Amino acid sequence: MADFLLELFSEEIPARMQSDAANNLGKLLAEQFKAAGIKHDAPVLYYGARRLTAWVKGLPVATEAVSEERRGPRVDAPEQAIQGFLRGNGLDSLDQCVKRETPKGEFWFVVIETPAKQTAEMLPGIIQHAVAHLPWPKSMRWGTGTTRWVRPLQAILALFDGKPVLGHVELGNDQQLPFGTISYGHRFHAPEAITVTDPAQYVEQLRKAKVLADPAERRTAIKDALDAAAKAEGLSVKDDAGLLTEVMGLVELPVPLVGTIDDDFMELPPEVLITSMRSHQKYFALENPDGTMAAKFGVVANMATDDGGAKIVAGNERVLRARLSDAKFFWDQDRKLPLEGYLSQLEAITFHEKLGTVAERVERLEA
Repeated sequence: MADFLLELFSEEIPARMQSDAANNLGKLLAEQFKAAGIKHDAPVLYYGARRLTAWVKGLPVATEAVSEERRGPRVDAPEQAIQGFLRGNGLDSLDQCVKRETPKGEFWFVVIETPAKQTAEMLPGIIQHAVAHLPWPKSMRWGTGTTRWVRPLQAILALFDGKPVLGHVELGNDQQLPFGTISYGHRFHAPEAITVTDPAQYVEQLRKAKVLADPAERRTAIKDALDAAAKAEGLSVKDDAGLLTEVMGLVELPVPLVGTIDDDFMELPPEVLITSMRSHQKYFALENPDGTMAAKFGVVANMATDDGGAKIVAGNERVLRARLSDAKFFWDQDRKLPLEGYLSQLEAITFHEKLGTVAERVERLEA
């Protein structure tokens, strides 16, 4: 038995697509292994901003030779049925079949011999199929190639039984992306190539290169570090599982930091503050011990800096200030009139040419 490791390394994959893509990769591989007669364990899947990875344990070095006996039509069956049986089994004539007596009469039989095959020889085709058929909500072409993928593919790591899988993926227009044993670490902290020779060491090698490849580990690291950073300020993180999942897909080396919200904006409703921070900037809201919203926010950087993140925090505070200035402007504008003050504007909007204006529709609904 041997292990198979496949990593598809690309430019940044949208966070919302990563989990489904990894699951689909695992399904495609499992389907291809089954079709090839390769027994295997369930794939271990990793995903992140720049990579999809499948680690399949327990693959046989070669498939077993299989002898399968198939029963065909009766010997005295119509010619059409006999010819259909021959075509269905890839046979040319009845000389390749044998007659056998059964309790139900005499039938034609064929014995299909499937020879043993080397797994390493089948893997290139399996990888090519998985890359070509991986579904994406949106995809793109790049360079002069014709292949479509979610983002430009940069490298394919394919390792089986401690050896590189020989092969490549066609990108179109005579361009190829060869398989190799190379991966890459963090874009800024460890951009050098990493040679992987053992699937069991893959996650640890990337960890040393400042990348947390396991999404579960990355999620826990973000949550624990955010909680610790908030606790140091005497605060707690407002629970937001959806935002935590999204941020997990944006960073490879999570470094949570805490920034400050200007006092001028704290008069805004918490819903307005949280929407501005969450939807646009992916910031986490922080709460006081009494459950009210604090004048602080959590942000997860993708790198560690010599100044402890001071410049990153200052930059994010500046961006948030602009966002909240817009939010405050619209909030103040909307409150200049009570809701009833807008009713007269409904008289200028036609609901339907035979049913009058929206104002008349409102009157009917009230009645």
